[in-house]
Formats: sequence, structure tokens, C-alpha cells
Amino acid sequence: MKRVLFLGGAPTQTPPIKYALEQGHYVITCDYLPDNPGHKLAHEYHNVSTTDKEAVLTLATSLNIDGVVAYASDPSAPTAAYVAEKIGLPGNPYASVEILARKDLFRNFLALNGFNVPRSRSFYDMDSAKIWLEEIGVPAFVKPVDSSGSKGVTHLQHLDDFEAAFDHALTFSREKKVVVEERIVKADYQVAGDGFIIDGQLVFHCWADEHFDKLCNGLVPIGQSFPTSHADYLLEVAYAESQRLLTLLDMKMGALNFDFVFSEDGEFYFLELGPRNGGCLIPEVIRYSTGVDLIKYTVDAALGMSCKDLIMKSPQGYWSSYMVHALENGVFKELRISDRAKEYIIEQNIQVKTGDKVNKFSGSHDTLGTMILKYPSMNVMLDMIDNMEKDICVITE
Repeated sequence: MKRVLFLGGAPTQTPPIKYALEQGHYVITCDYLPDNPGHKLAHEYHNVSTTDKEAVLTLATSLNIDGVVAYASDPSAPTAAYVAEKIGLPGNPYASVEILARKDLFRNFLALNGFNVPRSRSFYDMDSAKIWLEEIGVPAFVKPVDSSGSKGVTHLQHLDDFEAAFDHALTFSREKKVVVEERIVKADYQVAGDGFIIDGQLVFHCWADEHFDKLCNGLVPIGQSFPTSHADYLLEVAYAESQRLLTLLDMKMGALNFDFVFSEDGEFYFLELGPRNGGCLIPEVIRYSTGVDLIKYTVDAALGMSCKDLIMKSPQGYWSSYMVHALENGVFKELRISDRAKEYIIEQNIQVKTGDKVNKFSGSHDTLGTMILKYPSMNVMLDMIDNMEKDICVITE
């Protein structure tokens, strides 16, 4: 029986826990939230923060684990790499994972190695950041260097709003450091999706168009639609640049989560390349659309099991995830779903009930439920998800 330590037991982190249990592994979970549902599934739970790498290392050593998994969590990914490196478990170089998980380190690495990168600098103090902002101008992005789920991010439109944006970013940063960078004007949709590395090679990738709700927050994804609508020649550039980056970082194995754009002049820009599986049900939609189970491979790879049977497969049909969310603060009354949407919904998990307080969607922490949908065509899919308030709407009072 293999002993697997999972860093985190949030609702989005339960799929690999369930898979490990199905395989007969001994499951251990840890984080600082004992009520998370993953802990109820595990054989044992420990109240240890997943970002405290020394505490997790001590725990992992005492438990004699065979593998460590940080699923769908940027903050936990460096901890998993650190623990694996220290006790000789399968994993990637800690220094490389830290670069990918921190926006300031990532931007610096991209610039030093000749990748396209927006003008970007990171600051501990507001005064220095303001001088830089005046140089690059607005619109600009103000972000914590180390948050996930778009928490703490502001798309700054006016210089007068900078101080509030900087303070907002600080509240979501463990490092208390903020990135200020120019906005790249993108052509068409931002691209998201997941991939998987085996022996240093990006053997699988599945990319999607990423969608945002223009009515409440243009920064937090509400879903991803598969396959992406971008042209093959652009995606070939994305693949080549991704492999070049992975080789430079000596990344060896495991899941990746992509976010990138193509600028108006056709240039490729990484936004993020997370050293972990994506959230927003990305692995689940990939499993529906390609038959490839990245959840399984993530656990297997962490235990040193062979993943040689993983091969590239393209999506079949038209699929999306969708994050159910409120357009305003209030009390949840009901969820209205059109007849058309009911026909397309394959899975749904609604986590809110009548009378619950809800917040206007500002980050992944405001998600009220999740759905997976299958559509009859690309055109129907894109039109529907870009105007989803017509088909799926949270009613508040």
C-alpha cells in the first residue's frame, strides 16, 4: 500500500484523493482548514499549512510517505517540490517550481531567456511602484506575486486608483510583494488548459479558450471552452515556446496549467505556466473531451509509477466548464437555468442554498457551484458562454 500526502483538501482538490483511495493507496491530507471535504475522505489528516515547507517536510518524513501531491494549487506546488527533493521522491527541481509559482521570478526568468514578456517589475513599497507605473502608464495590471485564482488582481484604468490596488494586492500576498506590469493587448481569447510532462517532454497538452464575465469581473475566469478556437500555426508556436521553457527549467514530470495570449501583432506571451493541474474543472473537462485522465497520471507520477502510455489526443466535440457566480452581493434566492442550458449540462455541483449570503464574483473563492457542459457546435458554445447570464443566472435579494 503506497502512502500519499495530499497538500490541501478543498472541494477542487478531492478528485485525486478519490482516485488514490480507489487504487488502494493510504491517503494523508494536510492544510490549516480542518473542515475541508478532502480530509473527511482521507485515512488521516494533519493541521499543517501547505505553504510551510519545513513543517510539511517534517510531517512527510515522520509519515514515511511514498509520494506528495499539490493538486490545483500554486501556493502548495513549491512545498511539494521541496519535500520531494529533500527526501528523494519523484518531483521537479524546487528552484524551478518556485520560479513558475511566483510572478516576479517568472517574469524575470522569461526576460533573461529571450521570451516575449510585458514590461513588469515587483515591489515591496508603494512609492517605488508608483514611479514605475508612471513610466509604463495605464492601463496596467497590479497583482500579488504569489496568489492564485486571480485573487488580489486589479486591472488598473486610472492612476488615482493605484494606492487602493496596491493595498488590495498586498492583502493576498504572503511575500507582501506586488507586481506592476503593462497590459498586453490580446488578439481574441486568452488561452488556458493543462498539459503533462514525462521525462522532460511535453507529451500531452489540451488548450481552451478562457472566458470572463464582463458584467462583474473581467479578470476571474468563469470557464474554459474546448477546443480552443485559435489557429494551428499559433498553437505550434505556443507548444515550441512551452517546451523551450520546460527544458530551460529542467522540469521532468507532472501536470502543468497554461495561461497565455497572442498579442494583436501575433506575438506569443506567457501569462502563467503553473506547475500543477488547473482548477475550474479543467482536468475533468479534458477527461470528457479526450478520454485522457490527468488526475490519474498526476497521482501515478507522484508515486514513481510509469506514465508511458500517456499520448497526445485532441478534443472530440465541444465542451466547457462553468463557474456559477453572483453578479452582485446579496442573499441567494435561486438559480435560473434555461431549457437550452439544461439540455447541455453534463455535470453540476451547486454549493449554495437559499438564504446563503453571496458575494459579487471577484475571485475563485466566490464560486457558488460548478458545471460541465457539452454543446452541439463551436459557434453555439462560444456564443452561449460569452453571454451565459442569459442561460444561467444567480438570483439574489
